[in-house]
Amino acid sequence: MQWLASQGITLSNYWAVTHPSEPNYCAVVGGDNFGMDNDDFNSIPANVSTVVDLLDTKGISWGEYQEAAPYAGFQGFNYSNQVNFANDYVRKHNPLTLYDSVTSNATRLSLIKNFTSFDSDLAAKTLPQWSFITPNMTDDGHDTTITFAANWARTFLEPLLNNTYFMNNTLIILTFDEVETYTIGNKVLAILLGDAIPSSLKNTTDNTFYNHYSMLSTVEVNWDLPSLGRWDCGANVLEIVANKTNYDNYVVDTSNLFFNSSYPGPLSDAEYVPVWPIPDTNAKCASGQGVLGSIVSTWGKSDGTYNYSNVYPYDNASGNDVGGSASLETPTPTNSASGTPTGSSTAGAASATKSSAASLNGVNFAAVMGAVSWAAIYSAFGM
Repeated sequence: MQWLASQGITLSNYWAVTHPSEPNYCAVVGGDNFGMDNDDFNSIPANVSTVVDLLDTKGISWGEYQEAAPYAGFQGFNYSNQVNFANDYVRKHNPLTLYDSVTSNATRLSLIKNFTSFDSDLAAKTLPQWSFITPNMTDDGHDTTITFAANWARTFLEPLLNNTYFMNNTLIILTFDEVETYTIGNKVLAILLGDAIPSSLKNTTDNTFYNHYSMLSTVEVNWDLPSLGRWDCGANVLEIVANKTNYDNYVVDTSNLFFNSSYPGPLSDAEYVPVWPIPDTNAKCASGQGVLGSIVSTWGKSDGTYNYSNVYPYDNASGNDVGGSASLETPTPTNSASGTPTGSSTAGAASATKSSAASLNGVNFAAVMGAVSWAAIYSAFGM
């Protein structure tokens, strides 16, 4: 890990968003953990959008590579090593498979591949512009050690860093999903690699506050995309992209920050609430492009009070849409760093004033996230 850090930028103030692993993976592509506080077989209804919907607006190619998945589009809970029957692939570390908006579409589902496909796509020079890569439970350190995971990471990444096809304005974000100890601040190791990083910034440190939602805001600003209207709005953008797009990040006081629990929501075990949080469809967000049009048409314009009949809240227990016309004031999760509700139009407006989505960096992203026993890797591995 120290060698990898010497090849790029260490993000010394990068945070996970909750515990355990699965809600962190869920959050990094969907902008929320929806109250998830478990590693269960969770499915998120098709009216909830992800980064895929944003990328598709401009035809930006995307894909996942999940080590030890038996075949593309596999939706099972896990797949064991066929020699020793140890855990290999696990659904909880596969973010896009959690979302029905992805798995209900055969074309999208086919883009959730295994590592054999990564090798062939690399050889054929057909890798997507946005990738999410997750090592298996051995290589990510979850069932081994951080030393084992670090050795795997270097073995996997070093050839890529010397591959002229792969290194074509590419940014790799290597990170962990969470820390093991729930009573301390949930700050994890993250390293930026790739030829998008100038030589002058290699072996340096960036102390800007980031969390997993910054992966979304960075993609949105980088490609001048709309947002999801969730925690991606107002999330700090990686400085290497922010500097090229004239985006000013927030300074966050982390002295009392933990990010070690989820809020009561539809995927909570501890405090189940059957209503899905509604995106702030009026928000401008980091790119200044507003919220994706299909999200606005699905959820309606935000006004603080919502009606069951026009926002389609989903009953996670029965799997059915909730009927009726009762009015509902939607509980909005609060950002423990700033105290600002994630769905706040004020926060969205502040973001808009800080963003000038002028020139695009056009960086390609490879996210590797691991599930090391005390953390997980994000950006070229998997969360």
